[in-house]
Amino acid sequence: MKTLCLLLLFSVSAFAAKPNIIVIFVDNFGNGDLGCLGSKLHRTPNVDRLAAEGTKFTSFYVASGVCTPSRASLMTGCYPRRVGMHVSATGGAVLQPVASKGLNPSEVTMAEVLKSAGYATMCIGKWHLGDQPAFLPTRQGFDDFFGIPYSDDMTKDKKPDVWPELPLMRGEKVIEAPADRDQLVKRCTGEAVRFIEQHAAEPFFLYLPHTMPGSTAHPFSSESFRGKSANGEYGDSVEELDWSTGEIMAALQRLKIADNTLIVWTSDNGAVKRNPPQGSNAPYRGSGYDTSEGAMRMPCVMRWPGKIPAGAVNDALCSTMDLMPTFASLVGTKLPSHKLDGHDITSILFDAGNTTSPWDDDGFFFYRMDQLQAVRAGDWKLYLPLEGKFKNLSGKQEPTRLELFDVRHDIGEEHEAAAQHPEVVQRLTQLAEKARADIGDFNRPGAGQREAGMEEKPVPLLP
Repeated sequence: MKTLCLLLLFSVSAFAAKPNIIVIFVDNFGNGDLGCLGSKLHRTPNVDRLAAEGTKFTSFYVASGVCTPSRASLMTGCYPRRVGMHVSATGGAVLQPVASKGLNPSEVTMAEVLKSAGYATMCIGKWHLGDQPAFLPTRQGFDDFFGIPYSDDMTKDKKPDVWPELPLMRGEKVIEAPADRDQLVKRCTGEAVRFIEQHAAEPFFLYLPHTMPGSTAHPFSSESFRGKSANGEYGDSVEELDWSTGEIMAALQRLKIADNTLIVWTSDNGAVKRNPPQGSNAPYRGSGYDTSEGAMRMPCVMRWPGKIPAGAVNDALCSTMDLMPTFASLVGTKLPSHKLDGHDITSILFDAGNTTSPWDDDGFFFYRMDQLQAVRAGDWKLYLPLEGKFKNLSGKQEPTRLELFDVRHDIGEEHEAAAQHPEVVQRLTQLAEKARADIGDFNRPGAGQREAGMEEKPVPLLP
């Protein structure tokens, strides 16, 4: 009995201090672009060190293969379609400058949940959840913001009569236009280190949605990294992102708070097709912007020394939607009363041998804009038969047939298995129908959908 009491006392004391939380969310970055996940082209020693000191999660998904809906689900713990962020007001896949739509201020974000627990909060990098004042990070639970409100490729030269110069913001003010895209990773890293230094004595939440490698055919990087990698401009950008991670790790170590800081390192969607090809989603099939494994199954490393197992690999089915409920559990604060889709995966984080996931029963759903295209539960992913499947950003539709793959063991999806497992097809089809009833499908509203925010007269962000 005495031993049990001592163990319980140790367990309580070990988790008594609220951990600092850092989410590093890079842009259009493939699973095969990290050394610790198989890259032979990129030098990523700092993220590799995170993996050696933490756990690699190899069935970790974003809720969309495109950036705006992916970010909405991370912030809210909900499918993008549930919160109305699956399409823009003009029917596009992402929000563009001077958008009338944005994340509804009535939604409760990850930042607001942590702020209610006494956390200092900051967003540094690419927001992309609305560029009107009511939708900016400072109205969504963040004490401060430094970065750009939408993608760096949405520049005035593309639509000179519609879009303003790419704005760099501090708080709610534009401080530069156009922003120097080459310097964004470097400057955001400096801001992140300063934020950590300023709040080292209190619990803090740093959301660092980096702007790179980004959507452009020619990714940007600062002069210190340009031309230095073995993989062109894309590789230069990857290696600068790794440097940034190292700077943050060094700051935590210098301030002696590394042991009480949880770092999550992942991407908003997979590497996109470029000319020339540079990003890699290996070993997964497909590329960014659709519902393939390559688009939505992300590199993910989490480190919290002494809590998350070091040097481990966990293949439990997890998602960015799980982060908000998990953080709330870790810091002992309440979640919003409205429905969430994510789960508390604390038990998975702390036990590398635990590969049982709540998604195995609920099903994880793959949406392309407003269309349900696939579902995964446990080992299996079912691509649904569709008369017209939306493809990438082109809007083109093509018919697709039903396909079933064991994406846990047949990672490259080489062996279609629907005929051999009709019972799995039946179960996943039933799960898909539940999703249609709750959050909807193409031309079919869901009973559990909520409205996005809308601004009747959007105005451009100007200095």
